[in-house]
Order: sequence, then C-alpha cells, then structure tokens
Amino acid sequence: MPRRTILTERQREKLFDLPRDEPTLLRHYILSDDDLRHIRQRRRPRNRLGFALQLCAFRYPGRLLQPGELIPPSMLAFIGAQLGVPAEELTEYGARSETRYQHSAALQQLYGYRPFEGKVRADMLVWLEQAAERSRANDQLAAEFLAELRRRNVIVPAISSVERCCADALVAAERTIASRIAGRLDMPRRTRLVSLLSETADGRITRFVWLRQFEVGSNSNDMNGLLDRLEFLRKLHIDVHALDDIPPHRIAGLRRQGERYSADGMRDLPENRRLAILTACVVEWSAMLADVAVETHDRIVGKLYRACERKRDELLQGERA
Repeated sequence: MPRRTILTERQREKLFDLPRDEPTLLRHYILSDDDLRHIRQRRRPRNRLGFALQLCAFRYPGRLLQPGELIPPSMLAFIGAQLGVPAEELTEYGARSETRYQHSAALQQLYGYRPFEGKVRADMLVWLEQAAERSRANDQLAAEFLAELRRRNVIVPAISSVERCCADALVAAERTIASRIAGRLDMPRRTRLVSLLSETADGRITRFVWLRQFEVGSNSNDMNGLLDRLEFLRKLHIDVHALDDIPPHRIAGLRRQGERYSADGMRDLPENRRLAILTACVVEWSAMLADVAVETHDRIVGKLYRACERKRDELLQGERA
C-alpha cells in the first residue's frame, strides 16, 4: 500500500525532529526532583543519560528515540548538564538493545505513557475526525493531533502512521460534511440544484457555468446581467440554514471546487458531494453577486457623476468666453 503523504519535508521536521533551540529546551526539558530521583536509580552514567533522553523525547515531540538516532548537541548538553554527565557517555548507551526497551517500559509504567494502539487508538481517531472538520490546513491538523497525543500521554507513532491517520480523517470529514448538507435538502431542492448541470442559458452553456460568470461591471447591461443571475439564484429557494454549523473555510472550499469543475465533472461526483458543492455555490454566489451589484452601481453612479462634472466645466468655460 503506497504511503499517504500530506506534509512537506520541512513540516515533518518541524513536527517530529528533536528540539535544538534554547526556548524549546527550557520549556520542555527542565527535569523535576521526581524526574531526577527516577533517573538516579540507573547505576551507570550512560544509562542515566539515556533514560533522561528517552523521558524528554516522550514529553516532546512525544515519540520514541530511534536506535542510532543522532541527538542534537544542544539537547544533549542541556540534559547532561542537569545530570552532571558528560555527553560522551551516550556513545556507550544502548550497546544492549534490551536496555533501551527496559527503559522505555519503565518510563511508560512510571509516567503513564501509553502506546498508540487498541482503545487508545480508537479514541484518538474519533477525536481526529472531529478536529479534521475544523482544521484549515494539513500541517495544522497534524500539529493539533500530536499536541493532543502528548496531552493524553500517548506515545506518538511513526510519521507514516500520523500522516495516514490525518489523511483518512480529512477524507472522512469531507464526506461527513457533504452528507450533513445533503441531508438538509428536500427532494424539490435537490432536483432544482441538479438541474443547474443540465439546463442551458441562451442554448450555449449550462446554468451552472452561466451563474459563476460574473464580475464587477460599469454599465446598465452589466448590471442587468448581475440582477438576472441574482434573481435566478433566489428563485431556487436554497435556505442558507443548510450550511449551519459548517465551518466557513469548509464552505469556501466547496465553493472553490464548484468554480473549478465543469458541469460534466460535477455530474461524475458522488451525489452527496455534488449536492454539497451546489448548495455552497448557490449560497455563496448569492452573497457575492449582491456585493458585485452594489459595486457596479457605485461605478455607474461615479461614471455619471464624472460625466456631469465634465459637462458643468464645459458650460462654465463657455460662459466665461
């Protein structure tokens, strides 16, 4: 199965790399008295340093340290200074792979960290679906997901798992929103919306394409075209409450999809998604057309006013002569 990616390489580094800057180290890696007590129960200096590094990685960014992973020197020096252990001791840590696993298990028992599996995974996926509806960007959703995992003391899984979970949640959120909007439309409204994809305006283009072809004009013909479209949209009687509780950026995203698709492309979409896009387009275009009509009116009045000024200046100039 191919890996599903929703993040750029820079975004992955920002979310998953160990910190190097002093403010982040101070925020997450100050060891408490209890931390030091647990750490000092390890006999060898290298094990104390390795145990502390694993504890800090669990706290932020919230994941396991990988075998052979390069620890940033600033992080290593910051934690080593609190323990009085030189950074060179780390080279001997984990010579036995069992040591790393034992320390990881001890940290989970001492601090309540839990792996991302079973009921924990199921609960987090429910939370993620709800967060995906509100999220504006892929990296924002991934960052919120990691923050929630850390808040619940859940160990962050591999990057590929995080991206796959977020991608699935985004797809599920789109389907949920489309189903919610479509479920608020009765059969007559559904029929009127779908007819936009087959009816033609002037026998040339579909009503759907004709409706979205508008811009600010400067004369009465332009105004008449805007008013014709606005009147047609209002006769569809699509209630704005069909978009209640849908995040504004989701509505705008549905409208932008409608502005990109051809009528044929819209007909190929699943029914709920097609109806959701059409509903968002009708509601959004109605508001946009009203704004464009007002601006067109202002241009026409301004044009008339400037013409009157020129006529007045010509009359005044003639009187002076």
